[in-house]
Amino acid sequence: MLYHHSTYAKTKPDGLAYIMARDGEKITWRDYDRRINQLARYFREIGLMPGDHIALCMENNAKYFEIMSASGDCGLIFTCVSTHLKISEMEYIINNCEAKCFITSDQKREDAKVLLDRMPRVTHRLMVGGKITGYDSYEEILAGYSVDPIPLGMAGQAMLYSSGTTGLPKGVLSTVQATPVGELGPTAQIMAQLYQMNENSIYLSPAPLYHAAPLAFCAMTLSMGGTVIVMERFDAEASLALIEKYKATHSQWVPTMFIRMLKLPEPVRKQYDISSMKMAIHAAAPCPIEIKEQMIQWWGPVFLEYYAGTEGNTMVMISSAEWLQHKGSVGKAYIGKIHILDDEEKELPSGQPGLIFVEEGNTFEYHKEPKKTAESRSSHGWSTLGDIGYLDQEEYLYLTDRKSNMIISGGVNIYPQEAENVLTLHHKIMDVAVIGVPNEDFGEEVKAVVQLMDPDEAGPELERELIAYCKERLSDIKCPRSIDFTNDLPRTPTGKLIKRLLKEKYWGKDGKTI
Repeated sequence: MLYHHSTYAKTKPDGLAYIMARDGEKITWRDYDRRINQLARYFREIGLMPGDHIALCMENNAKYFEIMSASGDCGLIFTCVSTHLKISEMEYIINNCEAKCFITSDQKREDAKVLLDRMPRVTHRLMVGGKITGYDSYEEILAGYSVDPIPLGMAGQAMLYSSGTTGLPKGVLSTVQATPVGELGPTAQIMAQLYQMNENSIYLSPAPLYHAAPLAFCAMTLSMGGTVIVMERFDAEASLALIEKYKATHSQWVPTMFIRMLKLPEPVRKQYDISSMKMAIHAAAPCPIEIKEQMIQWWGPVFLEYYAGTEGNTMVMISSAEWLQHKGSVGKAYIGKIHILDDEEKELPSGQPGLIFVEEGNTFEYHKEPKKTAESRSSHGWSTLGDIGYLDQEEYLYLTDRKSNMIISGGVNIYPQEAENVLTLHHKIMDVAVIGVPNEDFGEEVKAVVQLMDPDEAGPELERELIAYCKERLSDIKCPRSIDFTNDLPRTPTGKLIKRLLKEKYWGKDGKTI
């Protein structure tokens, strides 16, 4: 069987490929297939060859998937650029990936104007839903091309950029052998089996499509002939309403989304029927144990947690049933073998945290960054994403934190994720970040930066209450010595804290020096 839009355009032409949640726009397989073919013909006519790069920077909209699929049919490498980046960051990614074609939307027209003269390698520019000087109308261009399919060869792939939470984003290019268009590669086969996806799956996507995980899960759903429900942006109550409305069977989340949903008033949570949900996938950050316990109690044992990165070097997973026996774990490796190493690359015993390395995992490189690629490898040739964790005696993996987030206070290593997991459960806290700040005697000390449910409650009394709350649950050294209150914490739209922006306030832009 060919896992391809052309297959479903023939077998169920009036079936729905995807639905835009906000306005209810519905795209059938017939229309999806035709638009992909038109765009693929445009790519071929302007001279794009297999291995060439394109870049797109758009909000979640109805054209996203057809651009992705047409790129794949043509063997192109496509890079999705976050709409939340500054102009200089967008410019860096577009030029670094060496895009020859750039596609954006009317919502980004002001950024598009500025970028026009900053993309020297880009020879063709399209705008979805609008038209300005230097950019052709996407809709007008497509209208001039045949809906007949192009000859298919090897599939293209995404080259996405790491979220840049600790520095400049890095382009991640898989070096795994490409597969023919419409065939499932080894990783895709594992995913389809574990996630139990098929042509009856209805997948709710609440996250930005430029991010690796939402894009991959949407692509997987479409390749299996299922239907994707695309939210333009996450909203806790709207997510529940959409599960009920469309009887969604699959979804993908990050822990901050769980927290937002759990903090909805109980009558609001109870009014929605979420019984259709068979598989709720989550990752991106360690999920506090109490939060996951509450979600399982509410939704049932439908959660599949995984640990992976944009680099795709491994896939570690755990079902709800396994998790209840190994609370806090992210599972066992389905791709590669996990090793925990110390700073001298010696293997650590079970229960002892160290840097997570993957043996015999999927290979990758950082685009035009040979030094960073080399830094991600051990002397054995194993790869790491820079995360800290440990294995238990049954080889279940537990995440501790990122190495770059570790606080060193008086020679003691402190992982801020522990305090964050505790404080996020406090009923007055909406969001929290724990970082290390300068201390003259100890080098660093622990500080929490807190966003409150009610900002008017901020003050010394609540600061003391929160510190005491933490000390009741963790040893004193792991708890904040001080708390700052803020109206908003810098997170990527996919839920990752951008701690470097917080640290700059206390350490300056040059970073900390211990």
